[in-house]
Amino acid sequence: MKPAPVKETVSIEDFEKLDIRVGTILGVSDVEKSNKLMKLNVDFGDHVRSILAGIKQERGNPKEVEGKQALFVLNLPERKMAGEISQGMLFDIGYADKIKPCLSMPEVVVPNGSRAG
Repeated sequence: MKPAPVKETVSIEDFEKLDIRVGTILGVSDVEKSNKLMKLNVDFGDHVRSILAGIKQERGNPKEVEGKQALFVLNLPERKMAGEISQGMLFDIGYADKIKPCLSMPEVVVPNGSRAG
């Protein structure tokens, strides 16, 4: 893989607008109307959200991420995809570079809802 060029500079104020938090993936279920989306139920400590992620074809068994902590972007507008509502975005590594994606995960277990940045 050849690394992509660095994107244009953003201010720290713009970066701080993103709400990136750790959540534990409680369950993974199929989105029947999609060839790539799976529905993740994610615990953020004070609430649970439904987040759609395009992991169906990336993994032999998408349910292998159940019970794992990962990073998610929470302050995006809700989005309807394949008849389901997504309340955030999985913050993964590799998809944009067309390599097999993996979860962005804390190196040790932290409280759900912990903020990144």
